[in-house]
Amino acid sequence: MDIEPPKRKRRSKRKLSVTQAASDGSTRELLVAMRDRVARAVENPDTPARDLAALTKRLMDIAREIKAIDTQDNAEAGGRIDTRDEEFDPSTI
Repeated sequence: MDIEPPKRKRRSKRKLSVTQAASDGSTRELLVAMRDRVARAVENPDTPARDLAALTKRLMDIAREIKAIDTQDNAEAGGRIDTRDEEFDPSTI
């Protein structure tokens, strides 16, 4: 008996600015836009060293928020793990 993997919600592929995401996007799209913006600031060599710790912390916080949304979406979509049994091989004992 073959079990089909659950269908996942499609994630938005559109790239929005923070402003666009804030006005027209979902919470996840806003977080992705903010993550990308903060990541650019962290990588920018002109970013003052005093700001890097706060920016890096915020970047990690945003990544956790995105992951939480994705985890919730997968759970709501019935994101089950494939637990089919493999063929038994007595030689492995």
